[in-house]
Amino acid sequence: MKPFPRGVYPTMVTPFTADNKVDYNGVLEIIQWYTKKKVDGIFAICQSSEIFFLSFEERLELLKFILANRPAGMPIIASGHVADDIPTQLKEAKILIEAGADAYIFISNRFASQEQDDALFLRNLLAAADVLDNIPLGIYECPFPYKRLITPDAMREIAATGRFAFLKDTCCDLPQIAQKLEAAKGTPMQIYNAHSGSLLESLRLGCAGFSGVMANFHPELYVELCKIYDSDPERAQKVQDFVGFASLAEWQLYPVNAKYNLMLDGVKINYFTRSKNHNDFIAPRKMEIEQMYRTTQRFIQSVL
Repeated sequence: MKPFPRGVYPTMVTPFTADNKVDYNGVLEIIQWYTKKKVDGIFAICQSSEIFFLSFEERLELLKFILANRPAGMPIIASGHVADDIPTQLKEAKILIEAGADAYIFISNRFASQEQDDALFLRNLLAAADVLDNIPLGIYECPFPYKRLITPDAMREIAATGRFAFLKDTCCDLPQIAQKLEAAKGTPMQIYNAHSGSLLESLRLGCAGFSGVMANFHPELYVELCKIYDSDPERAQKVQDFVGFASLAEWQLYPVNAKYNLMLDGVKINYFTRSKNHNDFIAPRKMEIEQMYRTTQRFIQSVL
């Protein structure tokens, strides 16, 4: 299996209508926005998409719509298995894979409970990989409902199968990332860092790109950083300093604030969500995102 394309894979948010249905006009707007920002691919049907708050039918319909409307040549990777029992997960995964995603991404915490050890996790994960079609697979260290990180030892065993090409890493720890990179050396498995603050150093260590929530705010800066991290270290550090500091917005009221930021940038959606109460997005929080948006535009003009 060839290595997966490097670069920036935003974790796609799902817009909703006022009556709490998926807003497909808004989905199309977001796809077009990602395209305009020249991202390298889209991570669809993920936690940012609010998959734990979507029915299976909604997840499938949403994925099919995204695939039908993607730009030619843009990779679409997808997750979507949220059930607690593995047979249901596999049944749903097979249907989602048949929809035509370029890679299917397993959620690491779905294969063992928080109290269970890595041996059981690995048995369940690798058994699941064995029964799925020969599609590139990936793993997402999703923090909900709990975070199960891939250890270097587990990484070595997973990567050695040759079936896995993508790890969305959320450990936020450079020494761990370095150990995982070493464990995956010589295999198709690549690491895409989700942590903005450590992105530049992780790229220098050998990570393949960025796949995080902040690509819903200013993806063009992440695209630029992934391009220049080695060739223009001084400008790369300037971009890193900005995106790392700006990523504090992740802790405000995500994904409500990300949807509001998209609105500020001309995307015709609203900031309704199922995972958070949009009424908690009060005026002071809006002001903070508006100020960050204006600051971001000035910064982009100065560095791009």
